[in-house]
Amino acid sequence: MASETTLLTIDDVHTYYGDSYVLQGVTLGVPRGRIVAMLGRNGMGKTTLIRSIAGLTPPRRGIVAYRGRSIGGLPPYEIARLGITLVPQGRRTFPSLSVRENLLLPTSRLARGLRGHSGARWTLETILEEFPRLRERAQQLARHLSGGEQQMLAIGRALMTNPDLILMDEPSEGLAPLLVKQIGDIMRRLRDQGHAILLVEQNLGLALAVADEVHILSTGRIVYRGTADELPRDPEVLNRHLGI
Repeated sequence: MASETTLLTIDDVHTYYGDSYVLQGVTLGVPRGRIVAMLGRNGMGKTTLIRSIAGLTPPRRGIVAYRGRSIGGLPPYEIARLGITLVPQGRRTFPSLSVRENLLLPTSRLARGLRGHSGARWTLETILEEFPRLRERAQQLARHLSGGEQQMLAIGRALMTNPDLILMDEPSEGLAPLLVKQIGDIMRRLRDQGHAILLVEQNLGLALAVADEVHILSTGRIVYRGTADELPRDPEVLNRHLGI
């Protein structure tokens, strides 16, 4: 059974875009081997939370700590080297590179040192074993992949850093229901292998199917905390904060 040791601690985080006050005192933890889902309508600050953790939009106040060490103010590449990886919204694969080249980027000289604490479980070969479709497409340019294949490529590229914590921003966006289910299956396998996942998602069905804990973000504040089993039994929260 996976350890409950908390990998990521967010404590009273406040993040701005210029004068725009986006995150207004967010607090949460992500334990090892767990999936924590962050739900909410558009514009509520979910992606800003991911960017605050990854060092792309550093908080002005509050603590972001990984394994008990404050990482606030570190550049993104240093945060990645500690064992945190990002699967960004929109996949953001490199369209002019092949699938194989995309996967090898995190191990190139340009990204030297991007290795997490999970050892060398993930290599090009183990990624291609996990995602057989990528093996079939290994020499194709990323621009020729379907949306689902690009999402698998984005996840595979992130795993090449051998992370302990995976930040996923809207992985189901634009995918057909069957592919959404496949992405959910992948996330559950990653959790069972010991990875922690902070999932930002608007697809309620996917979030409830994979998450151990669920939080709802509204106008920069967490307004609900519970389990995936508890949230469906609270129609008032679903209606008020998710429009369901």
